Amino acid sequence: MQSVYSQTLLMTKYINNWEIMIKTHSFHIPVMGIAFTIDTPSKVSQYGIDSVMSIQDDTLLEKLRKMYCDKFEIPYNEITKKTEDFRAKRITSYLNLINNLAKKKFEELKSASIEKGNEIKEYFDMLPDSSTIKQKLKSLTAECSDLDEVGTLIRDNFMLSMGSIDVNIMTKVDKENHIKNEKLPVEHNDAHAALRGYANSDLTSSIILSAGMNPRLYGYLEQFEDFYPDKNGAIKKKIALKVSDYRSACIQGKFLAKKGLWVSEYRIESGLNCGGHAFATDGYLLGPILAKFRDEREELFHGNYEIFVRALSNKKRSIPNTKLPLKITAQGGVGTAEEHQFLIDHYQVDSVGWGTPFLLVPEATTVDDPTLKKIIEAKEDNLYLSNISPFGIPFNSLKDNTKDLEKFSLIAEGTPGSPCPKGYLAFNKEFSENGLCTASRQYQRLKLKELDREAASTDEYQNKFGKIVEKACLCVGLGATALLVNNLDTKVEGSGVSICPGPNMAYFSKIMSLKEITDHIYGKSNVITRTDRPNMFIKELKIYIDFLKNKIEETRVSVTDKKEKHLLAFVKNLNEGINYYYRLFADLKDIFEDTKSSILSDLNASKKTLHLFKSEIENLSITEK
Repeated sequence: MQSVYSQTLLMTKYINNWEIMIKTHSFHIPVMGIAFTIDTPSKVSQYGIDSVMSIQDDTLLEKLRKMYCDKFEIPYNEITKKTEDFRAKRITSYLNLINNLAKKKFEELKSASIEKGNEIKEYFDMLPDSSTIKQKLKSLTAECSDLDEVGTLIRDNFMLSMGSIDVNIMTKVDKENHIKNEKLPVEHNDAHAALRGYANSDLTSSIILSAGMNPRLYGYLEQFEDFYPDKNGAIKKKIALKVSDYRSACIQGKFLAKKGLWVSEYRIESGLNCGGHAFATDGYLLGPILAKFRDEREELFHGNYEIFVRALSNKKRSIPNTKLPLKITAQGGVGTAEEHQFLIDHYQVDSVGWGTPFLLVPEATTVDDPTLKKIIEAKEDNLYLSNISPFGIPFNSLKDNTKDLEKFSLIAEGTPGSPCPKGYLAFNKEFSENGLCTASRQYQRLKLKELDREAASTDEYQNKFGKIVEKACLCVGLGATALLVNNLDTKVEGSGVSICPGPNMAYFSKIMSLKEITDHIYGKSNVITRTDRPNMFIKELKIYIDFLKNKIEETRVSVTDKKEKHLLAFVKNLNEGINYYYRLFADLKDIFEDTKSSILSDLNASKKTLHLFKSEIENLSITEK
């Protein structure tokens, strides 16, 4: 029998190798809305789970900071709007607070393992059974019956790792700011200030940049030391890009590499089978996109690394003595353990994002009870791709959410639009150089006056009227749930909640514990009771076909050669995706066996539908001519 000392040496050897090669968990929790994951890291990071929170709403962050300081008896100094650089400072202070709270929970968890040997069980129970660390722990503890000694071994060998406390910035949500009609310098734009707030925080984590490329914001990253590697290759604040295709990843990665900034992760998200804003591709499907990243991963790395090293040299900065890692992750529509493991095994992704199902896990996310009840009951018809976002991007939404009901009531009263108390999406400059939000009362009033002067037909008037007033105040709607859950004042913002689950929500129908959802992810149990849930790739394909159908209907109003070519290219790309799936599922052995016949049947039906669409598109131009 090995002595405890020799076991400790063995474990140390294993751990030193493993922690570089693998993560504690193979999933992460992506950002959801403004508030749904706003404090998720403080709830789950002690269990080694990575998660992402939004830092969009500094006003909400400041309210929550005060609430948490009061709760834990931490001194609180208010950062008012009169404070210089208040937005960045609020964000920094909130992130530091969450970091400290998460670390405290993590240290308590480790200490508990020494004192009682029981509390640590929760940490390890959530790990997949296949986890090498979990298997080695069993081997270690099998030879040691002293709980205190086991706890000491765990602590001393650093087997436990905290989940990363990551943040998200939508790069295009970068509104200019003014003081008394005088425009402030660009570094005071919303996204710039949020970036500065994160850069100045104590966090060692990743910033997830989403919603496309913002060259000015990317250039601003150069000013902060934490985004550069040291000579050992360590980067305190890593850059992750959320992308929808390989070409976008190459362009953005090279742009940043030329500045001596390394993209540590490309986070691939389904164009339409996701929550929140949906950045549709031109018919490119997730499976072929993931295959491209898998097959070209080395090229992506080397293509950027040489540029990156040259830029560091030109800046007279340390060049890492080891090559930096590059992660590829995926998210959007995954819902079963089989799909999860398939993404990891077949496409060699480093982590899989599980977003929408976590909205039903109060231990991890922040959702008020009325909204929670609505999403539990939601079926396919209740979840739709809307045009309610002032951002001008299709937005996955839930019908009859309380923010929409509030909006409908205002329309019925003859006062459509929001008071716009926050203005983060005040980009439109039709009526003001300072910008207005298209969901605001001021903008909609002016727009409706224009419409009244047009003297259009009744049908045309109603159509245009509907498009003006359908916009919802997402700045408030996506943040209000945090105020409601924590019993904070909603008089200024309002209490209407917009929620943005993906289509996957239709197949999850109960509140889950953190243990239950992790068991589901790793195949220890199954929380989905419905038997008609389609494969994630098929679901995305069907959503894209519905999206194309709507695009064809829109084009009927005004046909141009450019629109026709775009629609035909869309059909071509979808057909190529279907052909890829035919080959993929035909070649697969011992996976998706129970659903393979229905998958192939759905592919056949989709192929026929696209053939009809192609004929319709070609007939559109003939009719026009």
